Amino acid sequence: MMSGIVTTGFLDTVRQDEIEREIGGLLEARALRAAAYGDRFAELWSIALGCVLGGKLLRPRLLLGAFDALAPTTGQDAVAREAALRIAAGVELLHYSFLLHDDVIDGDLLRRGRPNLIGTVLRERDPAAFESQARRDGDASPADLHWASTSGILMGDLLLSAAHQVFAREALPEPIRLRLLQLLDHTITESVAGEHLDVALSDGVVSSDLDTVLRMSRFKTATYTFELPLQAAAILAGAAPSTEDAIGAIGRHLGVAFQLQDDLLSTFGCAAEHGKDAFSDLREGKETAIIAYARMTSAWAGIEPVFGDPRLSEESGASVRALLVECGAEGFIRSLIEEQLRASSELISSPGSGVPGALAGFFADVAEAIEERRL
Repeated sequence: MMSGIVTTGFLDTVRQDEIEREIGGLLEARALRAAAYGDRFAELWSIALGCVLGGKLLRPRLLLGAFDALAPTTGQDAVAREAALRIAAGVELLHYSFLLHDDVIDGDLLRRGRPNLIGTVLRERDPAAFESQARRDGDASPADLHWASTSGILMGDLLLSAAHQVFAREALPEPIRLRLLQLLDHTITESVAGEHLDVALSDGVVSSDLDTVLRMSRFKTATYTFELPLQAAAILAGAAPSTEDAIGAIGRHLGVAFQLQDDLLSTFGCAAEHGKDAFSDLREGKETAIIAYARMTSAWAGIEPVFGDPRLSEESGASVRALLVECGAEGFIRSLIEEQLRASSELISSPGSGVPGALAGFFADVAEAIEERRL
């Protein structure tokens, strides 16, 4: 892979290094101001900078890729592209703020096999305790865990505020700026509602069924991962309101397909290839669409006793995975992914969508990447 280039069709044109530069500039400016509040606070910003950079940057890539596909048809210039780059960086800050709060809720110290911010803070306090805690056999002191998780909550709050500031301070015509702020507010509300529902499902506060799980997936992931960046791109590019609405609907279908594919990776994926623990969702007791389907089958009797066991062995995990295949859960989720991708394709080709050819090609590449598990 070429340095700074993302390898997926139209996404090849989005330079990852320009996004990282913009995000780095935003965080470094705040890190400098943080020094006035003491070494520990400045160190927290430094850790956050290291954690934010190095990710896949999917959301800002989607925003810039869609903007670049739309701009020639709407006559947008380099000044508008710079504004899109800054908003794209703000979207990534929002994403990371959600990740931090999610890690606190789930008690996670790792993300894709690497220490997250909470894990990094704990490791710097006590490396041995971090190692045992990361293995879930717990040896960290309550005070150290409290310090690390508190750092995660507070940095999540700061990044949420920083994302809002990026949107609010961008020098755009007032109607466009207000539309972006409205979109941001809607996104945050829907994403938080999705997280709340996710925890309610996992804790048994809300009964798990397929429709509820799919609604949670749409709120928690599809809204801010796909709808936000794609609709923001349409607004910044000056697309017609009808085209913006169509793009949002397309993003919704792509986002649900993306989350369902992620659920499959967390149960059937290869950890070495994708960086995801193949049994992580089973160990955490995640109420995914796969599990919602399995609950309706006779296979659930063999899955339920070990579902949510943090010490689930590789052997037991493989047995559960076999049951999920045998009962049809895996095949059913794959059919749902195909259904969502087909729905997005039908919207793209609809005569009234207003989606230009370049953007249609961009969406086709994104759909292919989801289908082939490359996002």
